[in-house]
Amino acid sequence: MATTSRTAAPRPTRSGAPRTLVALGLGVVVVAALFAIDAFAPSLFGASLPTRAQDGLTLTLSVLIESLPFVVLGVILSIIVQVWVPPGAIERWMPRTPWARRAVLSLLGMFIPVCECGNVPFARGLMMRGFGVSDTLTFLVAAPIVNPIVIISTHAAFGFSDGILVARLIGGYLVANLIGWLYSRHPSPDSLLTERFLATCEIVVQERGGRGRRTLAQFVVELRSVMPALIIGSVLAGAVQVLVPRSALLAIGSDPALSIAAMMILAIVVSLCSNVDSFFALSFASTFTPGSIVAFLVVGPIVDIKMLALLRTTFTARVLVGLTVVVLLSAFALGTVVNLLV
Repeated sequence: MATTSRTAAPRPTRSGAPRTLVALGLGVVVVAALFAIDAFAPSLFGASLPTRAQDGLTLTLSVLIESLPFVVLGVILSIIVQVWVPPGAIERWMPRTPWARRAVLSLLGMFIPVCECGNVPFARGLMMRGFGVSDTLTFLVAAPIVNPIVIISTHAAFGFSDGILVARLIGGYLVANLIGWLYSRHPSPDSLLTERFLATCEIVVQERGGRGRRTLAQFVVELRSVMPALIIGSVLAGAVQVLVPRSALLAIGSDPALSIAAMMILAIVVSLCSNVDSFFALSFASTFTPGSIVAFLVVGPIVDIKMLALLRTTFTARVLVGLTVVVLLSAFALGTVVNLLV
């Protein structure tokens, strides 16, 4: 079957105090790191501390502003799926065989022109309808790579040169289905989800009233779930970019293996929207290998800092670690193959 029942009893939600303490702690760590670098290794950065702090704030706001419209669009699409699409309308079009269903779901992103940020609330909506964890993960990994805007922007940046566009699409599709298959083997799928999300599912199931009231209620619930994660992820992405010298990554760009590792780290750090990351990667094309560019374009939409923060609203930390390991190993293998063939 394409769906699974998720009607567990409500679980107590945790207090917001620990989250606040974590956010404050991260802020203190970032500020302390800036002062430590300025005091003990001033030669790592050409700019002064105030300039780097301003750059960090600018980068944080740019990531947040770039992502916010897609998050809101994703929430709207999620509500449409949950409230306005009749029960069974999506499910009846899905194959019953698990691998075939995941293969279809991994192509669903071609019809949803949002980046990875908007796909998270949309995927939450699929699970609230009853879609399985492995099916949803397959969609989440593939959608930001195979969506139409990403395909167009990647072609505009690279065309068909060095097989970068083809490798990105095929690689993203295969990685998504690999992850879906791996998590389909898990004996207890609901244990992969956070208690907070399971409680949210229960609230949605029990929500009463007309479609208008349910739409407004679900809009508030989803924004309250994803906005704190988006803000924290944006802050981390901005902070890491001013704490890690870009020159350290560029120095190893010509090495076939190290260049792949460097670009994967860069993809995680800069946390760009998948709709525009191709043009950022284009600036490295003259100094980095084609395989490293492909690895950057595959890793970024799946496990960058911002995306991991958003995924944490739904999936446990263990899932995020496993997802990151599989994506990095797969992207490294894909980049190596591209370097050998080009």
